[in-house]
Amino acid sequence: MYSFNPQEYADIAELMTVLDPTIPFTEEKLRMVIDDANAHLFVLRDNGRIIGCCTMAVFFSPTGKKASLEDVAVLPEYQGKHLGRKLIEYALEEMRKEAPIHIQLTSRPSRIAANGLYKALGFKQKETNVYVLDVNDNDNN
Repeated sequence: MYSFNPQEYADIAELMTVLDPTIPFTEEKLRMVIDDANAHLFVLRDNGRIIGCCTMAVFFSPTGKKASLEDVAVLPEYQGKHLGRKLIEYALEEMRKEAPIHIQLTSRPSRIAANGLYKALGFKQKETNVYVLDVNDNDNN
């Protein structure tokens, strides 16, 4: 298994703040992703520094093999250089090795450039509702 170093953790933590500065990120969460055989963390580096990342989570359901593309982020100073596209294209190529597979993702409407990129890469906007339920240990008391 891969073991991340403190600088790699700091780089990925910085990327997570690009997505949402209010979501807590910990070394334990990163370790869980790295140790999960069904999760694939792809990173983009510049001179050793991690400047972009995305996670592909593979799972099975009765309707087939699926993957969810999650937490796609590129540092602001590197945005606009087609690096996010290269990162996602690489991740998609890796997932094609898992074919047949259905890949899905979600993106906030306010992320206009990201949404445009996903459409340019062939993703189709699905007419559906997305529901979220956070189940916390504290809720079970």
